Amino acid sequence: MNKHHESTGPADSQQITLRGPSELADALPYLMGFHPDDSVVMVALHGGRGRFGGRLRLGIPRAPGEWGPVADQLAESLISGSERREGRPDGIVIFLCQDSPDGESGRLTMERLRPFAQSLRTACGALDVPVLEALCISDGRYWSYCCPDGRCCPDQGNPLAMPGTTVMAAAAAYAGIQVRGTLRDMEARLAPWQTPDAASEQQQALDRALPSLVPRILDERAKAEVAKETLALARTLIGRLGRTRPAPEAVSDFGDDQLISDDEAAAVILGLQDRETRDKAAGWMEGPDGLSALRLWRTLARRCVGPYGEHAAAPLTLAGWVSWSTGDEPGARVALAMALRADPEYTFAQLLHRACNEGLDPEMLRRCLRGDDGDDGGPEEATTDTEEGGPSAEAGAIRGPALHVRRVRPSANRERGRGSARGRRATDAAGATPTKGRPSATRSGTARTAAARPGTPTAGRRMRDVRRYGRRGTGTRR
Repeated sequence: MNKHHESTGPADSQQITLRGPSELADALPYLMGFHPDDSVVMVALHGGRGRFGGRLRLGIPRAPGEWGPVADQLAESLISGSERREGRPDGIVIFLCQDSPDGESGRLTMERLRPFAQSLRTACGALDVPVLEALCISDGRYWSYCCPDGRCCPDQGNPLAMPGTTVMAAAAAYAGIQVRGTLRDMEARLAPWQTPDAASEQQQALDRALPSLVPRILDERAKAEVAKETLALARTLIGRLGRTRPAPEAVSDFGDDQLISDDEAAAVILGLQDRETRDKAAGWMEGPDGLSALRLWRTLARRCVGPYGEHAAAPLTLAGWVSWSTGDEPGARVALAMALRADPEYTFAQLLHRACNEGLDPEMLRRCLRGDDGDDGGPEEATTDTEEGGPSAEAGAIRGPALHVRRVRPSANRERGRGSARGRRATDAAGATPTKGRPSATRSGTARTAAARPGTPTAGRRMRDVRRYGRRGTGTRR
């Protein structure tokens, strides 16, 4: 068995020493803030005692043919990002987390993923950073890909420690750190409704609102009035939610859904497709209003049913922003990754996702939003001067130069939105796959304002135009 001494904090802070694969496996949910099911997690180690550094999470690619290229990108992303922030890592720990379909074939899952683990080890070794441990966690057991000794790492694996019984669990409880459940559970709170009757009624409400709202949003003379109506309705709903004490998490979402009608949800969802309206809504980011706004954005994301799935990018991004602003980084990463899954070219989600992963302080962006003077359509925008380049991943502050927030006014005929999150899909359980960035497509021109029949291809194109154009003739989706 490979024994390591990994510390959870810098040298001048209180440290917890983890010895061996068992304690490493137990520590993973506390490192991530949730149980990263169906995920590959890589953690950088620094110094002789193996202090934890940057970490990275990605959904395990389903196609084995993708494992080699993805492994190369993940290794390069983690190592290069660590070099920018904390220095070149001295080692890496890898976790492959995936339960078997029947809950009883963890060993088969481990063997099936062995080539992926080997690809990751080879990719890290090619960059002169050794993999000190590679674990598979499946069906409540763990296996080491690095230990050949069957006495301590038997073929049937070792059982995970009982929850709450380890030194890491005790330290986390003392520090007030909570594990949020599984990644699948966190995503389910933001996913569109699946109940046929409820989803059908919500889709009908969206279909009814679409032909009246879209032409007004695309009309420069009418869009300000639509923004005012959208924000007023959103404020009303936030107040309604705020007056209702949130229930335990297991039932709170159902209760919030009952407080908002289908027509109210449809009006706000469509109104938020205008980027300037969305930017103003982002100002509800702190205190009681922020928590109530988060409940609203989650509710609206669940209402983006059927063909309106792409519309969820706006409420999901707002949910991610409020989560990040209020200190819930795991929740922010999940919401922002789902926003990029809904619309890979949604620039606001790209910027927030990257800033959260880079470990930036959200106060920089909060100051910009607080300083909004109301001119020219909304709060200042967060922009980046970074070059395009290496892969990004959902949970690590590991790519590119730091994102700089500066005050920028929207400007007509100026293209925005570099660094598209589009790329080769690797079946990421939480969002965008790390791929080489490339410029997102830009469009210019005048959008039509004629009403479109709900559910038609023209209506779908019209709403894509709303997301692409904050004002007539300007750049990319934001």
